Amino acid sequence: MAGIYLHIPYCESKCVYCDFYSVVEGEFRDEFVSVLTEEIRSRAKEAPRDAVFRSVYFGGGTPSLLSPEEIRAILDAVRECFALDENAEVSMECNPGTVTSDSLAGYGACGVNRLSIGVQSFFEDDLAFLSRIHSPAQARESVEAARRAGFDNISLDLMFALPGQTVSRWRENLRQAYDLGVSHLSCYSLTVEKGTPLAAVVHRGDVRVPTQEEDAGLFETTMRLLDDWGFVHYEVSNFARRGCECRHNLVYWRHEPYLGFGPSAHSFVDDMRTWNVPSIGGYIEMVRASGTARAGGERLTAEQLRTECIYLGLRSEGIDLEGFRTRFGSDLLEDNRERMRMYMERGLLAVEGNRLFVTPEGFLLCDEICAEIN
Repeated sequence: MAGIYLHIPYCESKCVYCDFYSVVEGEFRDEFVSVLTEEIRSRAKEAPRDAVFRSVYFGGGTPSLLSPEEIRAILDAVRECFALDENAEVSMECNPGTVTSDSLAGYGACGVNRLSIGVQSFFEDDLAFLSRIHSPAQARESVEAARRAGFDNISLDLMFALPGQTVSRWRENLRQAYDLGVSHLSCYSLTVEKGTPLAAVVHRGDVRVPTQEEDAGLFETTMRLLDDWGFVHYEVSNFARRGCECRHNLVYWRHEPYLGFGPSAHSFVDDMRTWNVPSIGGYIEMVRASGTARAGGERLTAEQLRTECIYLGLRSEGIDLEGFRTRFGSDLLEDNRERMRMYMERGLLAVEGNRLFVTPEGFLLCDEICAEIN
C-alpha cells in the first residue's frame, strides 16, 4: 500500500496549541492550487515502481477552506499522474465552522469519501481556550450535514488533558461523539509544543496543564469506554469501528511509501525521507522555478529504519516478528531478552502467534517502552 499526502496550509486563525505549518488565509491564496497541481505533475516520476495508491489525504491547515472546485482540480492532477486503487480512501480534514451542506456535497462529488472533522470538544469554554472558531452546535451539525451529503466514513478529532478538564467532562465529550454514530475517533492529549502561544502562557504560570497522572487517568477512561462501545484501539491515539481504520495512518505506521505535496510536506520512498520548504512564499517560488520545493532529505540507515519500525509498530498494530527478522536479520525478542521479560511480566507487552504488541496497560507507557527496545 502507498499513500499521497496533500498539505493545505491555510487557516482562518491559528489555534494556541498548534505547531503544524499553517498561515492565515490570504497569503498567495490565488496562486496556491495551481502551484500545488504543478508540483504534483512535476514529481509524477517519483512514485515507487508499480505503486498503486490506496490512500489520498488532504491535511493542514484547514483543507475545507478550499472550494469543491479547487479540491477537484487537485484530485484531477493526482489521478492524472498516479495509479489510484479504484477503492482508494480519499480523506479530507475539515473544521465545523468552514463547511456547509453544499460544500460537503461538492467534496463528495469530487471523490472525497472520508472526512476527519476537527471538533476537539463539545464544550464552549474548551473551544474558546483552544481558539477554535466553531461552536458545539456547529460541530454536531457538521456531522449531520456530512451524513446527509452521503458520507458514512466520518472521523472526529477530540482533545483531552485540557486545563481543568474532569473525567466526567471528558466522558461527556466521548459520549456525544459516540451518539453521533461516527466510525473513527482520534483522541489526542493536549501537548505543550515549544514556540506556540500555549507554551508561553503555561511558562508564565497563567495556565496549569494536567499532571502525568491526571493525563493517564483520562487516557484510561478513553480506552475503557471506547472498548465497551466496540471501537478497536489500533494506534495509541486512534480508535475505529472494525474495518474503518484510517488507511493513510496505516501507511505511516506500517512504514510504507508515501509522497507528500505542498509546503512542509514529507515523503518517504525507498528508505529516503524528504521534505518541502515550510514557507508558502518559498514553496511557490521554488515550484515555479523548478517544479519542486524540496528543502532537504536523508537516506535512513539500517539502524534508523529498525528504530522507526519498532516505534511505529509498537504504537499501532504490533510487530511481525518473522517479518522483522527477515528485514533486519535479527531476532527482536532475543536481542532484548531481559527487557522483554520484564515488560511481559508487568503485562505491558505480549506475544500472540508471531506478533509482538503493546497491551492496553502498556499504551500508558508506550513511549518509554519504545525507547528501551532496540
